[in-house]
Amino acid sequence: MSARQATIHTGALPGAAPRLRYQVLALEGEEAGRSVPLGQGEVVVGSDPACDLCLTDDRVSRRHLSVRVDGAAIVVKDLGSTNGTFFEGGRITEARVPPGATLRVGRTFLRIQPVPVPLEVPPSRARRFGELVGESLALREVFGVLELCAASDITVLLEGETGTGKELAARALHELGPRHRAPFVAIDCGALPENLLESELFGHVKGAFTGAQGARPGAFARAHEGTIFLDELGRITPAVQARLLRVVEERRVRPVGADAEREVDVRVVCASRDDLAAQVTRGEFRADLYYRLSVVRVALPPLRARREDLPLLVRELLRRRGIEAGPVTGPGAELLQAHGWPGNVRELRNVIDRAVALSPQARSFADLRLAVGPGAERERAEPLGVRSDLPWAEARQLVVEAFEARYLRELLERCGGNLSAASRASGLDRKHLRALARRHSLVEEGP
Repeated sequence: MSARQATIHTGALPGAAPRLRYQVLALEGEEAGRSVPLGQGEVVVGSDPACDLCLTDDRVSRRHLSVRVDGAAIVVKDLGSTNGTFFEGGRITEARVPPGATLRVGRTFLRIQPVPVPLEVPPSRARRFGELVGESLALREVFGVLELCAASDITVLLEGETGTGKELAARALHELGPRHRAPFVAIDCGALPENLLESELFGHVKGAFTGAQGARPGAFARAHEGTIFLDELGRITPAVQARLLRVVEERRVRPVGADAEREVDVRVVCASRDDLAAQVTRGEFRADLYYRLSVVRVALPPLRARREDLPLLVRELLRRRGIEAGPVTGPGAELLQAHGWPGNVRELRNVIDRAVALSPQARSFADLRLAVGPGAERERAEPLGVRSDLPWAEARQLVVEAFEARYLRELLERCGGNLSAASRASGLDRKHLRALARRHSLVEEGP
């Protein structure tokens, strides 16, 4: 996403009702990702450089086809091309096609899809949205959009780097919305193989597969009347995408191995660290599912783009640990400001947790022994030494906790935050590894 913090594909938010506009987007070849907007007139696609959308495909005629908007429909007309224009497997001369239609010209696929519209929402005056905290303009712009989203059942797609707080934002949307008394169910779609993910999402009946000794409701059924949060959406397979599309469209779920469907009443919030729009362009993610799930698309800014939030975040993290931070100034604050924060707020939380654990007498921010960046703890080996001034059990526990925090953090950094890969590399059971990582605030809390 660009500098805009949010885009919207419909006018579903109160106070934001943009007119829906369309574009012709090239999906493959050298022009993949190039698009031309559809306006009042006719758009011409071909290999002639004078065309509105010029393609280098040698099987595309100089003036191959034209596209124009006619009321609620879109009219596609072949301009006497040599190799034809195809829609849904058939060659067309002129046809009225719906938004989302995919055309084939030569070896190139074109899609007619809505143009994402920037949301002009004033920044929030609040400095907090649920557990998200910040006073930067970038984050308050996000808060302004999320506050509007929380008041309705609108489907939201949260995008951003790992550690930016996507699950915290999803949980706040639920807790501040009309469904807050009902369940919030979070599913990490990237952590499960396809067969287990289908069972986890949709449930299964007894005997549906080996090991299914009893029926189990899926996440959609468990979230009935509440909110389901689908994390790492970009990692699901095409087969699961197809089943998910049906559930999202019809709000009906068929458990694995079942004959009957059941209705579900859920709000859907999704998250991805991948660029789903780019995946749609490459054909890796279904366009129809993408537009169903990205009614409002919100980008959470990385910490390096809002460094002015660092003092506020530090004070909040220390407050939660029972420490009054005092002034967040001096060499420690300069160290935090100079760091790049590739792990974002999650990394900052780890830094503060480590500093608190290794500075047991600290009563303010100025008392903390801060270590920032890969290998920083090794440069500060002294705090990891044995504390002989403490009772045996307390001294031993400090060493164990420091070892666990260092090992798990470096392990997850090396594995790119992928718990499954970290489990294989460490030899630890994945559930045990996740529990340890949660204990040291290295992954976001689950439900």
